[in-house]
Amino acid sequence: MDEQTPPATYQLRIRDFPQGERPKERLRDQGPHYLSNAELLAILLRTGSSSENVINLATRVLSSSGGLAGLSKAGFRELTQVHGLGEAKASQIMATLELGKRLSALPSGDRPVIGSPQDVANLLTPEMALLTQESLRVLFLNTKNQVLSVSEVYWGNVNTAVIRAGEVFRDAVKENCPSVIVVHNHPSGDPTPSSDDIKVTTQLFEAAKLLDIELLDHIVLAQGGFVSLKEQGKGFQ
Repeated sequence: MDEQTPPATYQLRIRDFPQGERPKERLRDQGPHYLSNAELLAILLRTGSSSENVINLATRVLSSSGGLAGLSKAGFRELTQVHGLGEAKASQIMATLELGKRLSALPSGDRPVIGSPQDVANLLTPEMALLTQESLRVLFLNTKNQVLSVSEVYWGNVNTAVIRAGEVFRDAVKENCPSVIVVHNHPSGDPTPSSDDIKVTTQLFEAAKLLDIELLDHIVLAQGGFVSLKEQGKGFQ
């Protein structure tokens, strides 16, 4: 074997990855929705071993468990039998999955209710107004205007050239969600809607009608406040 050829057991360590490809940095810069199940699990596990980096460990754990659904049903002893998972890592996995189950089982009365643009601003401004790049998110609401979930659909560029209505409404169609609110931020600090913001709103409003989904509002958030395009009559006909 050539001296420069790494041994078969060699695994590239996470700290050797380019910064933009490391799971923690990608989560910080792009949001958790852009990470695979293996990458999210790798962040939870934190470390691999001398012969296996944490992403490969996470991938193998998911594969041996039959995916995320199988992992959620695995018992403590079953997890500790997976090579590379000790009691500490098995406990971390089980605790995190249990929190997710409890969150999804919360009674509907504990879900935020949206009655005005101010409610949306109160919910998302603390995080979104501080972002250094644009992020477009969709609030999925039930018939009582309770927030079922929030999904980040675009990151880094929110304009008519990149936004596709199919991406924005895909989950709403899949979950038979009756109404949505679209929200994006302006890193400049000024929430005044741009001409592109208005064009995007018109595009999404027309698509929502065809899909029999109600687009309740498009809200722009910034450190300087927020603007409801619905209240301003921009993009809603």
